[in-house]
Amino acid sequence: MRIAYLVSQYPAASHTFIRREVDALRARGLDVQTFSIRPPSEAERSNPADRPAFEGTFYVLPANLPLLLQSHLAALAGKPGAYLRTFQLALKHRVPGVNALGKALAHFAESIIVAQELKRRGIEHLHNHFANSGANVGFLASRFLGLPWSLTLHGISETDYPAGLLLGKKLEAANFAACVSHFGRAQAMRTIAPEHWSKLMIVRCALDLRSLPPRAARAPDAPARVICVGRLSPEKGHAGLLEAFAKARAAGLRAELVLVGDGPERERIERCIDELGLRDAVSLRGRLAEGETMAEVAHSDLLVLASFMEGLPVVLMEAMALGLPVIAPRVAGVPELVEDKQHGLLFAPAAWDELAVCLRTLLADAGLRERMGRAGRAKIESEFEIGVAVAPLAARWNAAP
Repeated sequence: MRIAYLVSQYPAASHTFIRREVDALRARGLDVQTFSIRPPSEAERSNPADRPAFEGTFYVLPANLPLLLQSHLAALAGKPGAYLRTFQLALKHRVPGVNALGKALAHFAESIIVAQELKRRGIEHLHNHFANSGANVGFLASRFLGLPWSLTLHGISETDYPAGLLLGKKLEAANFAACVSHFGRAQAMRTIAPEHWSKLMIVRCALDLRSLPPRAARAPDAPARVICVGRLSPEKGHAGLLEAFAKARAAGLRAELVLVGDGPERERIERCIDELGLRDAVSLRGRLAEGETMAEVAHSDLLVLASFMEGLPVVLMEAMALGLPVIAPRVAGVPELVEDKQHGLLFAPAAWDELAVCLRTLLADAGLRERMGRAGRAKIESEFEIGVAVAPLAARWNAAP
């Protein structure tokens, strides 16, 4: 079967799991072709791991006026009724507001470009990752062509406003929706009638374990190294993590904290580090390339997240696959990945005293860290290895008429 994957940006440093999924499906004999609304940054497109994906992807933007006119004239001449119905659908499938109207018109313009390229290539099924603007384009393109369409749902941002307001109509139109967690699947059920629930299937985001670096050896007398990987933004809870880390160190434990990521909260986080007297124990590495990030994780003793909201964090999978124990909040799909006291420790969201206890527990016991790390690796191998995870998708498409 000839399948198109459409993403708002492909490849992307934060969405390497999509590239792994595409590669794994191709390895199973499926013809998967990649489409993207916008191109990646120069840094992302020059990454050796992503370069082939960049070179093999069709990009809608930046705007190409001759292509835009050619696509729309051909669509109007060839299928005038479908063209007008898709235009009307674009105007309806949006949230309220003038800005949303402008975006809806842009989505329509982009969808016809995508549709004409899908038709030219003989694509038999269109699949979107994320129920975002890219999915609006895919939804419209599939309706114009009468093409089977599906999407993958990742987190609560897709069931919250504004995307959540439109999700029900997308799911009703979709042949199926892949959900990365049971929690996400349940949230999607809220947006549709029960007769559509059977469309929702579990397809995990996953890792290629062969591509991970080896675990780095740590000197026996070195301070325990805690790492947190995530955008420096309010929902990631870095201020609370710093508070908990300061309390853990106050118990006399030797530890250092490494923060990988960048974002709007950086200045606030730096002030918090100074106020807590942690300048000698916390380092901010900024945003790193995929390989550099994995090297930092491989050189650490445990990974911690302090987020207020998550989907099913891939960085938790990566740390567990490398044999690190993890500490994470009990939010969304996290408990589906991390079993408390088995693969790591879980705490109530924003319960910083509880997080401090978790940190003290693992920092004080290297043997416990080792046992949890081994159990975490086994969990990833059994459910979150890419060859295992793509099996439901491959079976679905291989069985399609």
